[in-house]
Amino acid sequence: MATRHDPPIGTDLRGSDRRSLGFVRPYRHIGELNPVERSKLQRHPYEAIGAVIDVYARQGAGAIDGVPGEMERLKWAGIYPQRQGGDAFMLRVKVPGGLLTAAQAREIGVVAEVFGEGPEDNPMFGNGYADLTTRQDVQVHWVRIEDVPRIWERFDKVGLTTIQACGDSARNVLCCPVSGIDPDEVLDALPVAVAISDFFTGNREYANLPRKFKMSVTGCLEDCAQAEINDIGLWPARAGDGSVGFNLLVGGGLSDGERMASDIDVFVQPDQAVEVCRAIAQLFGELGNRENRGLSRMRYLVEELGPEVFRAELAARARIPLAPAGDTLTRHYRGDHVGVHPQKGDGLFAVGCAVPVGRMTGIELVEAARLAETYGDGTLRLGTDQNFVLTGVLRDRLDDLLAEDLVQRCSPFPGPFERGVVACTGSEFCRFAVIETKERAVRLARWLDAELGADPTGPAPGAPAASAAPAAPGAGPPDRGIIRLHVSGCSASCAQPQIADIGLRGATAERHDRMVEAVDIGVGGSLGLDAAFVDWVDGGRPVDELGSALARLVRRYRDDRRPGETLATWARRTPVPAVRAALDGQVEELTEPMEGRR
Repeated sequence: MATRHDPPIGTDLRGSDRRSLGFVRPYRHIGELNPVERSKLQRHPYEAIGAVIDVYARQGAGAIDGVPGEMERLKWAGIYPQRQGGDAFMLRVKVPGGLLTAAQAREIGVVAEVFGEGPEDNPMFGNGYADLTTRQDVQVHWVRIEDVPRIWERFDKVGLTTIQACGDSARNVLCCPVSGIDPDEVLDALPVAVAISDFFTGNREYANLPRKFKMSVTGCLEDCAQAEINDIGLWPARAGDGSVGFNLLVGGGLSDGERMASDIDVFVQPDQAVEVCRAIAQLFGELGNRENRGLSRMRYLVEELGPEVFRAELAARARIPLAPAGDTLTRHYRGDHVGVHPQKGDGLFAVGCAVPVGRMTGIELVEAARLAETYGDGTLRLGTDQNFVLTGVLRDRLDDLLAEDLVQRCSPFPGPFERGVVACTGSEFCRFAVIETKERAVRLARWLDAELGADPTGPAPGAPAASAAPAAPGAGPPDRGIIRLHVSGCSASCAQPQIADIGLRGATAERHDRMVEAVDIGVGGSLGLDAAFVDWVDGGRPVDELGSALARLVRRYRDDRRPGETLATWARRTPVPAVRAALDGQVEELTEPMEGRR
């Protein structure tokens, strides 16, 4: 049974303002604090959490506007205003490491169904739905402020919280979704991810950072926690004495100023991870930019100081000596666990189910919880690809599980585009997005899979030599591979278009004297040992021209690719004019790109 909290918000609020206020003092004499920083000094964001229970749920959403800066502070409660305004909010649930018990998944499903009903049905997704996110969170829309305390009470009973799912603090901590059951993992990093999350969540002393603070940790060999694009990335390494732990990366991120994280030559034992993350948070809090919100992410601080100086500043704050980095053990970037795969344990399998763009109805989440209890070990594991994995399934139960209606809809054997499609919230709910994303991305992925036929379109994720055969008799068709198509409604990059095979970023274009929805197109992104961001090869292409352009691009890739070559790798060796010509249906000689393009 989960620990109950008072108030019932899924965590205990603890600590004082002493340290968080100390973070801010240097900037009071260097420059003017930005408005968000000033509002945090006037009223600590945690105060808004109690106000939700005591005031706003009783007086209504209008009372929030009576407190300057309060809408921003509500982010620390996991609450965002929707673009519709008024009493319509998004509530984000933290799921450290992506691990949900069946009881937790069921509760989120019930909340989505009961408290997340919008004024009208979405033409594709219906109503009462939840979104699985690229940070292993779950988001529920159309929540009314008066219902939030009741939702928190329900979540508290099953060990869930929304606290610090948003805001200038430690966000959800990522981990490989199959930690602890991956046959090839170096170590089970999930307990480390949970310990880091537990330290920061509800900790007032580290809840006032210059900007959002994103961490990931994994013990797998396949970079499942995306270490390179997090403020802190811990991925597996072996020290000189043979012990295993993590090498430390810092300063990664996307949005407008994308940056791959830097290796700062630090080896971290599993029992040191919390302290290293705490010390980095202290460093960020003390030296980070609190004047310009556009330059306040930690990656800008790492870029400003350089890896060597950043390491020295970390050493001055850490309560343990810093050891030099070990040998990095990561092999490649996998990106998903869709399909049927052997796991640790004799005759046990993990079944990864594709949820195009991560959107499930509340009823479907409740059903997923039932399947986890009926066929598996009673857990659902969420990935950064907006999909979920059922684990602990016995071989002789596979066929029955695969015949279930939900698994037929969220298939472990999708087409390459349905498998790889990721989308942010888009203009349906987000105030910053300039295009609709979720429905458009699903329709586009399904159209491309149908248009391009049943032949494998991209290599299967995993080791280059991985078999494309099913993991068990009767487990389904051969793996058709994956094309990662990420659709982001604006430049904030919540759908991570910069690391996709094909990344789409919302834009506008003028056609026939009117403005229409459009996208910028990038190709060639990936993580792992060959990590690189996309090249933006086309700008402002109207969305109604997008399907045929991408089909032409993929056909050109199929014609030109080398054995085992991903679309991202093909795009990197292909000159930008030739990629652009493929989008337009023109023929241009493909030659190796000039040195320095990458």
